[in-house]
Amino acid sequence: MGTLLKKITEAGQAVLLSAASKKRSERFVLGFAIASYLVHLFLIVLANQGVIVTASKFLSNPISAIYTPFSFILVYEVYLLLFYLPKSTSFYIGKQYEIITLIVIRRIFKDLGNLELSSTWFQNENDLQFTYDVVTSLVLFFLIYLFYHKILRRASGSQREGVTGVPDQLSQFVFLKKGIALLLVPVLIGLAAYSFIGWVLQLLNDQATGLTALSNINSIFFDEFFTILIVVDVLILLTSFFHSDRFHTIIRNSGFVLSTILLKISFSVSGILNNVLIIAAVLFGLLVLLIHQQFENDAKRN
Repeated sequence: MGTLLKKITEAGQAVLLSAASKKRSERFVLGFAIASYLVHLFLIVLANQGVIVTASKFLSNPISAIYTPFSFILVYEVYLLLFYLPKSTSFYIGKQYEIITLIVIRRIFKDLGNLELSSTWFQNENDLQFTYDVVTSLVLFFLIYLFYHKILRRASGSQREGVTGVPDQLSQFVFLKKGIALLLVPVLIGLAAYSFIGWVLQLLNDQATGLTALSNINSIFFDEFFTILIVVDVLILLTSFFHSDRFHTIIRNSGFVLSTILLKISFSVSGILNNVLIIAAVLFGLLVLLIHQQFENDAKRN
C-alpha cells in the first residue's frame, strides 16, 4: 500500500508539479494575462464610447486595465507556492509573501484610477490609500529580499559543508508535503472556479454589485485561499514534530503559521491598518527566520 501510494504521488508530481509542468503553466498564464489585458482595454473603449453603460471607474480608466493581467499573474504565483511546498518550507512561506506583495501592487493600479491630484492630497481617502500602498510595496520588496537572501545564503553554506544525505524521517516529511501539495491543486482549482462562477452569477443578477465585488477581487478568492494556507501551515507544523523536536525549529514553524494568520486577518480590514498588518506579518516571518538561523549557527559552533 505504501509503495502504491508513493508511485501515485510521484506520478502526480510529474504531471502537475514538475519543472516541465511549471514551464507549461508559465506560458499558459502569460498568454492568458496578455489576452485579458487586451479584452479589458476593449471593454474600456466600449464604455467610453457609450456602448457599455456603467458608473464603475474600473471600466473608465485605461490604467485600471493593468489590474486584470496582474490577477492572472497572481494565479501563477499560487501555483508556484504549491510547486515549492515540498521542496522548502522557507521558500513556500516566501511565495506567500510574494503573493501578498503582488496583491498590494495590483491594488496600486486600481488606486491610480481613483487619484485626485489636488492640494488636499493628504485629506483625500483615495490619495492616502495610494500613498500607503506605494510605501508598503517598497517595504515588502526589501523585506522579501532579506528573507530570500538569508535562505539562499544558508543553502549555499550547507552545500559547501557537504550536506547531501537526507535522513529517513525527513524524507517521509518531504513525501507528506508532496501529498499535501497534490491535494491542494484540485482544492484551489475548485475554489477558484467556485469563486469565479459565483461572481459571474452575481454580475448577471446585479451588474453594480458584481462590479463592486470585482473592484475588491481579494474577496473573490484570496481571502479563502489564505484560510486554506493556515490549515496547511498548521498541518506542516504538527507533522514536522516527527522529524525534529528542536525548540528553535518548532518556534520557526509556529512563527510562520502566525505570519500567515496575520496575512489572513489583513483581508478583513482596510486603510492603513491593512498595510500595517501585511508589513507586520512579513517582518515577523523574517525575524523568526533570522533567530532560527542564529540558533543553527550557534549549534554548529558548539
